[in-house]
Amino acid sequence: MAGLAESGSNPDVDLLYDINGLAKDVPHWLDRGLGFVGEYGILLAMVLLVLGCWWAVRRRGGEGAASSVTALVWAPLAAGIAVLVNMPIRGFVQRPRPFVDHQGIDVLVSGRSGFSFVSDHATLTMAMAAGLFVAHRKFGLAGLGLALLEGFSQVYMGAHYPTDVVGGFALGTAVALLLSPLATALLTPVMKAIEHSPRAGRLIRARDVRDADPVIADTRTDCATEERGLAA
Repeated sequence: MAGLAESGSNPDVDLLYDINGLAKDVPHWLDRGLGFVGEYGILLAMVLLVLGCWWAVRRRGGEGAASSVTALVWAPLAAGIAVLVNMPIRGFVQRPRPFVDHQGIDVLVSGRSGFSFVSDHATLTMAMAAGLFVAHRKFGLAGLGLALLEGFSQVYMGAHYPTDVVGGFALGTAVALLLSPLATALLTPVMKAIEHSPRAGRLIRARDVRDADPVIADTRTDCATEERGLAA
């Protein structure tokens, strides 16, 4: 992999220069802002998207609420597992950062160390996007858009090669989808138990008093029946 990085005729390197070269035509203050967005902003937006999806699923309720929330809980867990899986991969491949092997790379974020393949940011965002897609198609598509934007930003900032990003996308997707059946089997009973809890159940779906506490609902029904009988 390091040998590929040394070849200036390699399409991976050419695409790196093409995308990173866009930063040279952008004002310095905007570069700083885009660097912050690529480093932290998109990850924060992904977290907010997961929370927004949870709120939508909770309000919608229905029989599939527990399954949808299970997928949402799995999304960040899958991202964390994918990053852990990436650690030995990076140590094995040992691909240097683009700015180490190539001159003229405009690095927008300082302090990046370690090896380049695969991108943690791309892995994180794609794993969460895959989990989102299982839970809710529209939110999943939005998550996919954020993941693609994150991947582009990592190359734009000079932190990764395009193949680092593609590898991160593949790793995040593989972990999220391949381990999803096991995660679903383990997490769904927990989510259903929480759903039937009088208080914590509102974390799974929003319910009115009748749905939330059948005992209270039955008591109110009995009282209403007695009142009608007295009125008669």
